[in-house]
Amino acid sequence: MEMTPKQIVNELNRYIIGQDEAKKAVAIALRNRYRRSKLPDEIRDEITPKNIIMKGPTGVGKTEIARRLAKLVKAPFIKVEATKFTEVGYVGRDVESMIRDLAETAIRLVKEEKLRDVESVAREKAEASIAAAIIKAKKKQNTDVPEEVIAKNVNEEIRSGKLDNVIVSIEVDDEPKSMELIPGSGTEINLGQIMDGILPKRKKNRKVTVKEGLRLLTIAESEKLIDMDNIITEGVRRAEQDGIIFIDEIDKIAGKGSSNGPDVSREGVQRDILPIVEGSTVMTKYGAVKTDYILFIASGAFHVASITDLIPELQGRFPIRVDLKSLTYEDFVNILTVPENAITKQYAALLKVDNINLIFKQEAIEAMSRIAVDENETGEDIGARRLYTIMEKLLEDVSFNASGDHPLIDVTIDEKYVADHLGSSAPHDLRRYII
Repeated sequence: MEMTPKQIVNELNRYIIGQDEAKKAVAIALRNRYRRSKLPDEIRDEITPKNIIMKGPTGVGKTEIARRLAKLVKAPFIKVEATKFTEVGYVGRDVESMIRDLAETAIRLVKEEKLRDVESVAREKAEASIAAAIIKAKKKQNTDVPEEVIAKNVNEEIRSGKLDNVIVSIEVDDEPKSMELIPGSGTEINLGQIMDGILPKRKKNRKVTVKEGLRLLTIAESEKLIDMDNIITEGVRRAEQDGIIFIDEIDKIAGKGSSNGPDVSREGVQRDILPIVEGSTVMTKYGAVKTDYILFIASGAFHVASITDLIPELQGRFPIRVDLKSLTYEDFVNILTVPENAITKQYAALLKVDNINLIFKQEAIEAMSRIAVDENETGEDIGARRLYTIMEKLLEDVSFNASGDHPLIDVTIDEKYVADHLGSSAPHDLRRYII
């Protein structure tokens, strides 16, 4: 990862509007990982990530910043909610489950990379198997035609997709499914893997289309070409060195010390999370995973509690604190137009499927932004999520009536259209779209 903090922020700006302070903090944290990786071993082991805590209302980009950051560098990333560890009188999920989940994610990422590397070779083997099945069937029907001629035609037809819907019989491994030893524990047992090498693998015949057969056989051949031991080793290394864990709703486990009530449970969760964040070793089904160098990003609205209500030891493990601001009118205008995944572009793409060409005028963008600001100020501040509420109401009639069996129709969304479909009753009507 050789991107500078400025380049990282520029990449985040493609999808997230505003919140420059938070973007700067995560960009520096990411760059420091790269800097650390270039140091000698004796110094590198002494440097741990500087964890970040984000404070701000919902819907302003806290989760998206962390998720996009991980995606940017292909780092293993998981999101957990702190409240999951307090459910039903503190018999919710074990806090160590976040590390097991991160290891699973890391191994899956590595496996997907390795599978892509061998995909072309595996595809060729799959095509050969499918071709052999088709040639065998055709040879029985046409005994006069030389097998070489049949084979040449079949191979060409498979690659061109002409035989995609032809039914063939293929032989696949009959893999027993994994079972959890204790429900919710994350510890699984696979009898097939235990007996592998002792008993021959069971096979079963399946009748599938050529297209589906190619997919199944490509997966099977790819699995044979990769080394799972190496993938697990690399996955665990990435989880330890590059992993990012986003702990949401951390404010819900903060509270002034109390001798009774749920505060005891909340402080208990904080104390359980503490060793994970400080640096410990968690046992997973892939072996031991050290948490010392995992980057933790915590977030919360902190409407009732404050960051100082967390236990001091946990506060100390999150030295970087950033405040995310509520979205302004200008932010909403930019959110609707600037990002590559802007909500207006998403809805336009969805309705294009049914031959509706949505055209958003600037005046409509501004009108929707004003409504979003008013709604967030007079009601619950749900940030950018308010725009989904507005768009669903605004395009309800178009979405319902569009069918795709008509020619392409232009639908222009201007200020009048917004007023007609939302109008002054918008604050009341929109509530039914909020879950």
